[in-house]
Amino acid sequence: MKKILVAYFSASGVTAKTAAQIAEAEGADLFEIRPEKPYTAADLDWRDKQSRSTLEMSDPDCRPPVSGKVENMEQYGVVFVGFPVWWGREPSVVDTFLDAYDFTGKTVIPFCTSGGSGIGKTAERFRTILGGGAKVEEGRRLGGELSPEDLKLWTDGLDL
Repeated sequence: MKKILVAYFSASGVTAKTAAQIAEAEGADLFEIRPEKPYTAADLDWRDKQSRSTLEMSDPDCRPPVSGKVENMEQYGVVFVGFPVWWGREPSVVDTFLDAYDFTGKTVIPFCTSGGSGIGKTAERFRTILGGGAKVEEGRRLGGELSPEDLKLWTDGLDL
């Protein structure tokens, strides 16, 4: 059995809760993708065209620095990557995480949390960032309350 990591970025705690549920259901390790400079409420104000998150998301090459790193990333065969949906995609800080490691030979499974937005073209963007060496699943939006049984039904259908 491949060792599993659940890596996630969470701005409000919703994605953190979902990531912990997946880690528990799969017996996986958990890693929080933390920006080097934490986001403030003003940074996250999507209505402000000059807010930090708006400026980051308007630049597809933006890679905000992250704090900390996954020790021994090579030990993981499967990596779930979770995030809230920002501007219809993963936050740029998640892209920084993806750029930081070699995912060759790993299965990467994106998941997002959102009140209504779907996961969109996340898998396609992940494949572009990671190159051809990783297998990237289509992923899923996980919203609302999830039972352990619901999570297990989803993950059992994946190639772990």
